[in-house]
Amino acid sequence: MPFQYRLEHEKRSPWQRVRDQASHFSTKSPSRFAVGIFTGIIALWTFLFMLPAASADGQVTPFADALFTAVSTICVTGLAVVDMATHWSVFGNILVFVGIQVGALGVLTLASLLGRVVTRRLGLRQKLLAASDGNPLRTHAGPVAESQAVKLDEVGGILATAAISLVTIQTVVALCILPVFLATPGYGTLSAFIDSYYYAASAFTNTGFSHHPDGIEPFQNNIWFLGCLCGAVFLGSLGFPVIFALVRRLRTKQRLPIHAKLTLVTTVLLFFIGWVVIYLLEFDNPSTLAEEDAWFRPITAGFMSAMTRSGGFSTIDIGHMNDSSLLVMDMLMFVGGGSASTAGGIKVTTLAILFLAAVAEAKGASDIQSFGKRIPVDVLRLAIAVALWGATIVAVASILVMQLSGAEFKYALFDTISAFATCGLSTGLTQEMPDSATYILTATMWLGRVGTVTFAAALASRHKRQLYTLPEERIIVG
Repeated sequence: MPFQYRLEHEKRSPWQRVRDQASHFSTKSPSRFAVGIFTGIIALWTFLFMLPAASADGQVTPFADALFTAVSTICVTGLAVVDMATHWSVFGNILVFVGIQVGALGVLTLASLLGRVVTRRLGLRQKLLAASDGNPLRTHAGPVAESQAVKLDEVGGILATAAISLVTIQTVVALCILPVFLATPGYGTLSAFIDSYYYAASAFTNTGFSHHPDGIEPFQNNIWFLGCLCGAVFLGSLGFPVIFALVRRLRTKQRLPIHAKLTLVTTVLLFFIGWVVIYLLEFDNPSTLAEEDAWFRPITAGFMSAMTRSGGFSTIDIGHMNDSSLLVMDMLMFVGGGSASTAGGIKVTTLAILFLAAVAEAKGASDIQSFGKRIPVDVLRLAIAVALWGATIVAVASILVMQLSGAEFKYALFDTISAFATCGLSTGLTQEMPDSATYILTATMWLGRVGTVTFAAALASRHKRQLYTLPEERIIVG
């Protein structure tokens, strides 16, 4: 048998051998496979961005700038160290557009789709990879209760939802904002269509790249345009599992799972809280809201609150906002959007679980409950781990950025959180940083998009079973 196996192995083509190796690696370590694929795409985009054909002036883009742009694009962050409207050629803009589409699918969803191409079918391996994008608990060894995760029989539907919604929602939003560009002097039909689809894709993927040198400032008073961007950002930040659940609800009247309910409630609640707080803190700031008409100030405040979901667009100069407003936006950006979405941050469900745990502890309840369901302890442990590691990454990166760039704490913290949460909002610091600080934010964006849980699982060599239990002893907390 071994000899026969070797003969069969030698008869295989090089492509079949590569496919077998990829299949084996994805089975042995799904998280490492996903991180490897994602990092490989970033490396490829960095090389392509450095090509003279990618820049408008035909010059080679410096490595630090190309790497930062590649990570910002694939991680759908939206931060930039070059003028995205004028630096890149047509080829460079195509790279940006394709990159944000690739990044919008997510690390593990992308890996599962690539695995399907390799193995020519959507088997258990690819289903597990895709399900891990909706539930990081699956990146660890051991059984996972289907009531706590994206069910394997739903993975095909979620992948189809991701692909269809990516095209459909962007197209609908592009058609909605197309009249805005057609009514703008100097726009032809083709350029208007290109720009409308560019902004629609940038909004739905929560990237926030602008196709104009002055951003969206020319449309800052156009309520229809701002509303379309907010709608696209909101849908993109919900996550593909939630969109799938909503579509299934409309078709079959099936009840929404608790994940979808928590995501929707927390997202809407944070949006309105941010809207009110930002307005109250900025309505008399002469450098931001106070320079606008009184009736339009609440609209701008609501738009900025929506962008903290990870949208990245801005109609005001963030660097001139009050320190209190910056801190509020820091907190909103750190939370981000929904799990398995185009948004970043620690995710709204993570915040919801931590809040529900605090409420349960205050009530003296033994279980965490929500919408008539009990949430298991392992989900709470995961939420604590995500929040703690996210805060650690932001703290370390902020210190390094301050040290290397000499920036003030409030600016370094804001741009670092924006990088970690793949938000794209900036105080202007990223365009002024030295290369050393740029590398720090590059790594922060990568960690924020890959996900702390996925990264930790990728570093773990293997799962170790402990066949004994240590004696219990309580400590004083609080």
